[in-house]
This record gives sequence, structure tokens and C-alpha cells, in this order.
Amino acid sequence: MNNLSPQNPESLGSQSEADSLLWEYIQSMSPETIAKLSKPEPEVAELMNRNLRGMLGVLPSEHFGVSITTTREHLGQLLASAMMNGYFIKNAKQRMELENSLPLSE
Repeated sequence: MNNLSPQNPESLGSQSEADSLLWEYIQSMSPETIAKLSKPEPEVAELMNRNLRGMLGVLPSEHFGVSITTTREHLGQLLASAMMNGYFIKNAKQRMELENSLPLSE
């Protein structure tokens, strides 16, 4: 009984090909491009901060000593959710900047 065997090997093959193409694309980027993509956007960081505070609850730290207890699995899920939100917000910001830079055609 091997639980590690793939249930749909065809989909795993295409996924690993996509991962490989993405990795090759990232490796082809210039160091300047990677540095720019890696730099946190202040607006995105603020939105993520607000989102995390909303998930965890907001109590003023000067009046309350807040401690959060969770499992490793739930912490991983919270981290994954925060990362996905960050990617979404950053992509939305890039799209907005792109749309604002293009002339309106009517």
C-alpha cells in the first residue's frame, strides 16, 4: 500500500513540465528584474498586514497581551493564505499600473 503513488500520472507529468518551464523562465531573468520582483511593495505589505489582522483579530497591543496558539498545519494554511493574498494584491497592482500606462481607446 503505497500512498505516494500518483492517482493521475498524466496530470503530474504536465505539472512537472510547467514547473520546469517556470523555473527556466525565472533563471533567464536578469538579476535586476529578480531584485525588482523580490522587493516588497509598501502598499501590498500594508494590505496584507490589514488582511492578517482581520484573520487573527485586532486588539491594541498597548492594552492587551495577545498570544495565539495553533498547530503547525493551521499555521501553514495561514501562511499559504497570506502568500496567495500577497500575490493576488501585487498582480492587481501591476495590472492597474499597466492599465493606467496604456492609452484609453474608445
